[in-house]
Amino acid sequence: MKTSGAANKPASISILLNRWISTSYALFSARSVRSMRRLLAVFSCLVVLAETQSAPEPETGLEGVIFVSFIHGGPSRLGVPDSRPLANTAFVVNKGNDTITSFTTDNQGGFRISLAAGHYTISRKDWEGRVGSYGPFEVDVTAGQIKKVQWNCDTGMR
Repeated sequence: MKTSGAANKPASISILLNRWISTSYALFSARSVRSMRRLLAVFSCLVVLAETQSAPEPETGLEGVIFVSFIHGGPSRLGVPDSRPLANTAFVVNKGNDTITSFTTDNQGGFRISLAAGHYTISRKDWEGRVGSYGPFEVDVTAGQIKKVQWNCDTGMR
């Protein structure tokens, strides 16, 4: 089947069908030809509608991993990690004084959320501890992009 240049779409189906209908006058009665033309009109409208569907907008949001350190007391030791992913922990997303949404990190400390473009502050949900720091993390999200981040929280352990 022929295709048009950059769009790689099939050649106009309505033109091909119209040629087929015009050659079928000898084979079909006038009544069936009228029915085929109506069918062609409906089919052409559907083709035009399908071709003019807009592409979905690119996703906008935030994705990343959150780590926590220090995970053991005392000095750092060679070969012993000082941090680990902050798994299964709830965070809240604020824009100004408004809470927009919340999310929970997965087993590897990862997360992915959809957000509109804007400036946000993310911090641990319902955190009222005196020791440690779990945000706030400031981030700017740009329309049509997934902002990738890696944040580090502090347990306060030394």
